[in-house]
Amino acid sequence: MNSKDRVVLVKNAFANVARGSAAALVAIILPSFLTRLMSPEAFGAWSLVLQLSTFVGYLDFGIQTAVGRFVAHAGERADVAHRDRIVVTSMAVLTAAAVVAIAASGFLALLLPRVFHQVPRLLVADSRMALLLVGGSLAVGLPFSVFNGIFVGLQRYEVPAAVIGVTRAISAICLVLIVRRGGDLTQMGAAVATINLASYGLQYVLYRKLAPAVRFSLHLVSRKAGRELLDYCVTLTLWSFAMLLVSGLDISLVGYFEFEKVAYYAVAATLIVFLIGVQNALFNVMIPSTAVLQARGDAVQLGRIMITATRYGTFILLGFGLPLIFAARPILSIWVGARYAVEGALILRVLTTANIIRLSAVPYVMTLIGTGQHRLVTVTPLLEGVSNLAVSVVAGHFLGAIGVAIGTLVGGIVGVVGNFTYNMGRTLEIKFQILDYVRDGLLRPVVCALPLIAAGLVFRSSEVSFTAPDYGAVVAVSLSTAFLLWRYGLVSSEREKLRLRLSASQV
Repeated sequence: MNSKDRVVLVKNAFANVARGSAAALVAIILPSFLTRLMSPEAFGAWSLVLQLSTFVGYLDFGIQTAVGRFVAHAGERADVAHRDRIVVTSMAVLTAAAVVAIAASGFLALLLPRVFHQVPRLLVADSRMALLLVGGSLAVGLPFSVFNGIFVGLQRYEVPAAVIGVTRAISAICLVLIVRRGGDLTQMGAAVATINLASYGLQYVLYRKLAPAVRFSLHLVSRKAGRELLDYCVTLTLWSFAMLLVSGLDISLVGYFEFEKVAYYAVAATLIVFLIGVQNALFNVMIPSTAVLQARGDAVQLGRIMITATRYGTFILLGFGLPLIFAARPILSIWVGARYAVEGALILRVLTTANIIRLSAVPYVMTLIGTGQHRLVTVTPLLEGVSNLAVSVVAGHFLGAIGVAIGTLVGGIVGVVGNFTYNMGRTLEIKFQILDYVRDGLLRPVVCALPLIAAGLVFRSSEVSFTAPDYGAVVAVSLSTAFLLWRYGLVSSEREKLRLRLSASQV
């Protein structure tokens, strides 16, 4: 990867992190208000509405991702005609999907009280209306997601980052104001829907201003482009279905088995969404970059980048995840209150452990998508999803909310084992050794985290007492971690570059 490509990759990563940070800030701040201003039953019903509404997003079929990849690939080959056919055909497909999604939102609203019979009667009508509003607005947004795909393919990540960040912030402010004034779920749903629709108009305006070279015309709709999209997206659709089984049904299952725990599961899941958002924000910039490398035929460099990204990603997962595991109760208590801490701490620990395991594969997955080799990886995501759902249903029946969380843990383990034993041996256009992947991508960060894990276990044993920290132990843990980071966290070339930079800064 040359210096120009590296600069673009870093710029896009920062843009995605900014977007993810804005979304994460909203995700962290908003529940701290809503859980204190709403009853657990009302907050649980709102959380259920939001998850049911997101089912609409699965009708995207991975097309936004495909648009980003094809636009980047066509740009490297200077094939403008192919780019425009893909973009316009994608818009046509997603417009049809939007019609289906609107009907599906109405159907879900109709079935809500029959499926989730534990929802309090006083909340049923508002929950239905909120679902229609939020789900319908998300359905309308399906064809507009093509514009985000265009900006991704042009490596202008800052554009969708700004739109999404601002939209999330405004939506959060409106929700807090509505709840503070005693508003109901219908008013909350109307606010979210209105802001969603406004954001779609903004996306179109920005497309017209920043990417006018991408042409939209009905005569560009092409069967050949449709077949290309189908070939590329069928696996993404299977992955999307698998992710629906992994995380898209968890709150719904809790609502079915133990509705009174939905609010507590939802706040724990919110922190997991934050963790997932950070990981995806950092690494989905690999999709257009790896598409460019594939167009150049540089399979060895693809492997190197993927392993390096895995190492950095594992550091991030451990850095964010270990505090959530070992200090779950104090974090929840400060954030959303003591009642949520008592009910949600164990759920948070199990979900965090599960997602540290499964999200370690994100850089590998992004490289597969960028190089088009995701077509070879269908069995493992489905196995993860099916095992997750099966365990969640059985354990949820007997254990309630914590059983659903255990299903995510089992599914995550199945998915990672499947990558090692099946997928990595088949994706040959990414040149790497599995031993290098395990050693450099996974084990180095884990070794560096050992002092923090030991300290976390000690803290966990005295968590309830909230004793003052032993500053000598803090210093020892910090120095040990710093040494391990230098010795094992960095590879030799990175240590040498850091030495040179330090030497240059002292001159």
